[in-house]
Amino acid sequence: MRAVAGAAGEPRSAADADTAVGRTWPVGVRPHVLRGWEPPATVYGPGHRGVDLAAAPGTPVRAVADGRVSFAGRVAGKGVVSVELTGTGDPPLRTTYEPVRASVPQGAEVSAGEVIGTVEAGGSHCTAPCVHWGLLRGETYLDPLSLLPPWLLHRGPSRLLPVLGVPSP
Repeated sequence: MRAVAGAAGEPRSAADADTAVGRTWPVGVRPHVLRGWEPPATVYGPGHRGVDLAAAPGTPVRAVADGRVSFAGRVAGKGVVSVELTGTGDPPLRTTYEPVRASVPQGAEVSAGEVIGTVEAGGSHCTAPCVHWGLLRGETYLDPLSLLPPWLLHRGPSRLLPVLGVPSP
């Protein structure tokens, strides 16, 4: 189980994130994770409160699950989009994406896989172009990868199956 930093920094299980409600990656098909989630030991401690996914400027950013855009605008000079996920409890789960130029207004209902913006050039804390993807419940940060089902996270190698009824060359 993945640890989660709670409001007072206490560990919590990934089950608190209502796992596997996501249906798609925010960018690409299986983006390279430049930096993973590193929960802080305390609420204000050092850590990485999200996941950095490799993504070139202009790359479409998609909602990972159905929800409502709770924020679309600029924070400290960066474009940010936040989506409250439908049916994920009270308070609901909220995903965040930055730096993103929003293509949806605050209050819009979005579906999993719907484009909500594009990656902006600059404004990222990554050493390579990326989008920072976060997940919160209330003020508690969770691991955004816990939203994705195993088949999206871990694609196994391809397997060749025998072809029956076809003559050999």
